[in-house]
Amino acid sequence: MRAVSSLLAGRTIALAVTGSIAAFKAVALARLLVQSGARVIPVLTHSGSRFVGGVTFATVTGHVAHQAMWDPSSARELHVEIAAESDLILVAPATADVLARFASGRADDLVTALVLCAKSPVLAAPAMHPRMWAHPATQANVAELARQGRVALIGPTYGVVASGEEGVGRMVEPPDIVAAVEAFFTPHDLDGLRVVVTAGPTEEALDPVRFLSNRSSGTMGFRVAERAALRGARVTLVAGPVSKPTPPRVERVDVTTARQMQEALTDALGSGPSRADVLVMAAAVADYRPADPSTSKLKRTGEAMTLALVPNEDLLAQVGAARVGPHPVLVGFALETDDGAALVAHAREKLAKKKVDLIVANTASTALGGETSRAILVTSDTTRDLGSVSKAAVADEILDFVRDRLRGRRAQAQ
Repeated sequence: MRAVSSLLAGRTIALAVTGSIAAFKAVALARLLVQSGARVIPVLTHSGSRFVGGVTFATVTGHVAHQAMWDPSSARELHVEIAAESDLILVAPATADVLARFASGRADDLVTALVLCAKSPVLAAPAMHPRMWAHPATQANVAELARQGRVALIGPTYGVVASGEEGVGRMVEPPDIVAAVEAFFTPHDLDGLRVVVTAGPTEEALDPVRFLSNRSSGTMGFRVAERAALRGARVTLVAGPVSKPTPPRVERVDVTTARQMQEALTDALGSGPSRADVLVMAAAVADYRPADPSTSKLKRTGEAMTLALVPNEDLLAQVGAARVGPHPVLVGFALETDDGAALVAHAREKLAKKKVDLIVANTASTALGGETSRAILVTSDTTRDLGSVSKAAVADEILDFVRDRLRGRRAQAQ
């Protein structure tokens, strides 16, 4: 289940669905928005309701799906009422026809009247055959919408459409639309910053089929990268072997071993390290690797086996030692089996030893896997327990610290 987004929690989003075969994806989109904490009001055109019925959207969102311009049982003006209570109007899918009607200011059904009456921003995710999207009339309508500044578009993207043909016209996938909605509500307080994030485990080969690793899922690092990108940073994500989609607007470098992660960090941070403003070391890098990995599969003999291990480089400590002055901001993690005062003590020891600015302390029982964690932020002079929250919320707390630390340094330099 998608974690509740602090950005969308409590927001009211009018989801307008028009007559495209991509309307079936709007059901998944509605579910994702609800799971992100939004209140979703479905609004359907007559054609849209022929693809997916209002009952489906009402079931998914918990709100009546509106289709008629007027409520015959009352004097309610639905387009005015919904527009007044919406923080965002999201049209997905948006057909070529509805874009044309938006551009010309038509108000001949509930969706177009709602957009014309909107107090809030309007986002639309186009979906149509590539030749329809490329048609000069559609492009003229898109240009007109851009000139008016009334409707911002998400996509379309290149892909296979309903006819089996390929081209630009396919609706952006629901998770990416949700990310775009979150980005719309996100303050760009990290604009211009270069952020490097590591995530996931490393794998150290014993032989061609076996390796040493740990239970890190990479979720925390991916959430930090995702949130940093949404807040305007240029993000490089160095990811260990995990099967997770790359967050939008994030440059990803995949690695397997600790040595490969070290090389990727050197490339991303440069010498000094001076190329980045921030390093968030969320990866669970293996402390040791086999001294002499076998080039062929180790056979079972029935005898006890002894493995000779050698230490890997402490990557965060290496960067901390190479740092000249306070730049870049360094954030590390302390994953322990202890809790309470012992956990904080471990974090504070790691903070000093690795010469970093912030340690995020958590316990293995609450942090491994899943979308929530109980985290404690530890600096040289403060300790703040965040409690049990989503990893997205932890990511924002980390990035708030980074933002404030950089602002403080700039103020001191002036």
